[in-house]
Amino acid sequence: MNKILLHTEGISDITIVPNTFIDLYMPSANGAYVKVYLYLLRSFSTNNLEITISTIADHLDNTEKDIIRALIYWEKQKLLKIERNTQKEITAIHMTELNGFDNGSKTEATAADDIDSELDEIAVSIHSVKDPAIRQRYSQDKIAELTGNDEIKYAMHIVEIYLDRPLKPMDIQLILYLYEELRFSSELIMYLYEYCVSRNKKNPSYIEAVALTWAKEGIDTEEKAREATVIYNEHFNSVNKAFGLNRAPGQIERQYITKWVEVFSFSDDIITEACNRTILRTQKPDFKYADKILETWFKKGVKNQADIKKLDEEFAKGKVATKVTPIVKQVSNKFNQFPQRTYTAKDYAELERKLINKGL
Repeated sequence: MNKILLHTEGISDITIVPNTFIDLYMPSANGAYVKVYLYLLRSFSTNNLEITISTIADHLDNTEKDIIRALIYWEKQKLLKIERNTQKEITAIHMTELNGFDNGSKTEATAADDIDSELDEIAVSIHSVKDPAIRQRYSQDKIAELTGNDEIKYAMHIVEIYLDRPLKPMDIQLILYLYEELRFSSELIMYLYEYCVSRNKKNPSYIEAVALTWAKEGIDTEEKAREATVIYNEHFNSVNKAFGLNRAPGQIERQYITKWVEVFSFSDDIITEACNRTILRTQKPDFKYADKILETWFKKGVKNQADIKKLDEEFAKGKVATKVTPIVKQVSNKFNQFPQRTYTAKDYAELERKLINKGL
């Protein structure tokens, strides 16, 4: 494993974590990624600035693939710059000065990149597990046969327009893989490239990652793909707005949103209402708490805002009905600690007789 040279701008021999990193970048980052960034900051305080992916992985008890993912993530966030050799191995890391950074919120472009962070990780995994050249499994005869298909020929022409360059052998192999193995129609292939290029993502590994995700989710037509990419972005935006988030939902958070939409079949206004109540009660964007609210509403058969209002009224009436007058508990003291005698009619008659006699 080759050694990596570290370069920095303005970081002293003391490990200082910029407030900008803590305020803007740490909350939305994977915990393992944060550990890698902090370890890099710490490494600059040593005399020896040569490290390897292996030494970082050993020190943090992670895999080398996890370390590479973290470095690529921070490179995307523009917190560091990575140099690579011709074999695509990391040879140097340049840390970015954050102390002079704008302390405002992230830009919309950065937030848009965050939306695709999960797919980027899949793309990294694809690239790490197998060399892109392995995709070259179709023979020239097979390529000639498939590309003779008018649908494929037209799809390739459209993909060339989207990529704004001639197709490379790797592109052809991927398109044929989508058509032959994933059973994507030519229309779905064209929309796949349209969607990825619209997000400024032209890397074949990323495009393959999106395709595999769609295949796993049962998206097998252009209509389903368009619906999924539009509808879910709207749902994510609604939740972000309600929770006051300036980042894309993480993987677990996206699972919650998908559950609210697909399983509970709730509209955005009901989901937003649950998020608003969560903020009022917890003072923070708590997806787990919001999920409990929505699950309760789902079990109660809530379909609209009127149903929620009805439940609120029933809950308020129930609280009033359960209020009772406090029971006064007799306090034990020295005057009532002894067994009390029970008097009969005969006892009272005898007592009356003694009082009469005494008076006489």
